[in-house]
Amino acid sequence: MAEDSYRYGATIETAMARGGDNFSLIRHCLAAAVVVSHAFSVGTGIGADEPLHATTGFSLGEHAVNGFFAVSGFLVTMSFMRRGPLDYVVARALRIAPALVAAVLLCAFVMGPLLTQLSPGDYFRDPMLWRFVQATLTTLKSTAPLPGVFEDNPFRFALGTVWTLKYEIACYVLVLAIGMAGVLRRRTLVLAGVIALAAASLLLDFLYPEAGKGQQTAIRLPLIFMTGSLLFLYRDRVRLGLLLLAVLAFAMWLAAGTPLYRTLLFVTQAYGVLWFALAVPPLLRRPPRADLSYGLYLYGWPVQQVLFGFFPQIAAWAMIGPALVLSALVAALSWYLVEQPALAFKGRLMLTARRSSAAA
Repeated sequence: MAEDSYRYGATIETAMARGGDNFSLIRHCLAAAVVVSHAFSVGTGIGADEPLHATTGFSLGEHAVNGFFAVSGFLVTMSFMRRGPLDYVVARALRIAPALVAAVLLCAFVMGPLLTQLSPGDYFRDPMLWRFVQATLTTLKSTAPLPGVFEDNPFRFALGTVWTLKYEIACYVLVLAIGMAGVLRRRTLVLAGVIALAAASLLLDFLYPEAGKGQQTAIRLPLIFMTGSLLFLYRDRVRLGLLLLAVLAFAMWLAAGTPLYRTLLFVTQAYGVLWFALAVPPLLRRPPRADLSYGLYLYGWPVQQVLFGFFPQIAAWAMIGPALVLSALVAALSWYLVEQPALAFKGRLMLTARRSSAAA
């Protein structure tokens, strides 16, 4: 029995019951990986310049985003199932929106005026400024530039990572919709949905292997997110075993260069990141009090844009250290001044909502 437990692992449910996990560590490592990855493309304007892209077909940053979506799918589904729709909506909104709004306003009205090549009057009169604010906040457009800012950089845009948030929010809405419809309690339906997404991913690679990243991403991220969701729903059945992870990784390696590769990669990454989160003993004695992962993800890009703007000859490897340190400092300010107060407000908001509901 002990040998079987080692080979095949405990169920996800058993692993969760033990207490302690590596989710916080994973989120911070994934956010840092995005910053490291962008160090190679900010200076050239070519995402494929990142070392992992040539060997895996995806940059380190894209692999990190995959990991984020797997973790998010697992935890967000757990949040809905345990806390209900009202708490779920409030928690998701307060986790995403305040820090995003703060980042947009900071870039538009602090960083922009300090770095623009225009006069202050021309900068604030330029319609591009208001398009940046509107497009970034309403459509999560990551390619919106600021007037006269980063004009000599290969990439001109100020918040290059917000594009993933539209997929994240779409997945949140999907969980809310199918949760309220009762689908999450009929997990075979979710399994069917994940199989359909995997089939769509395979079909795209079989029929259109040269499909653009946009088409591919529209399937890739929901597939990984819903795989994480599915693993939570089947937590009493799925085992977190190193043997299964090795089999998935070997199958993915064998499929390299074929239309099967990408889909196997996505499923393997989703399983692998959750295996590391729950099957590996906690690597930190206690989770950090400040969650800097979201701030790192948001501010890593503008920090690197500023660094390259001032030091255009800086090598990619030389940018990584300063970018991580400066991004972490800004992320800490974001956490203590914006994110933590917003999350603290959730408790008061939920208490008011419950009192109103009870009175009604």
